[in-house]
Amino acid sequence: MTTRPAATSADPSSASASAPAADPAAVIADARARIDALDDHILGLVQERMAVSAVVQQTRIATGGRRVHLSREMEVLSRYRDALGRPGTSLAMTILELCRGRV
Repeated sequence: MTTRPAATSADPSSASASAPAADPAAVIADARARIDALDDHILGLVQERMAVSAVVQQTRIATGGRRVHLSREMEVLSRYRDALGRPGTSLAMTILELCRGRV
């Protein structure tokens, strides 16, 4: 005879048989709706960043500076890499590319 270890509160198999299980389709639909809302927010933030970046570029160019400030871009790349790992660098590069040359 084999025995199973006792279920713990962290063990999903310990849920009461009378408790209704969440409908997987509903869980997925809710999560996707949340992702869509987050994407909308992210897109708005990227557009806002593009506008702010244009102000910085215009001001820098008007005062005789360059459109792109490489040391600043390296700071941005580093921050994204530190927060998200290697994929963060790619994300930062894409964001920087979107924000360049809008002047």
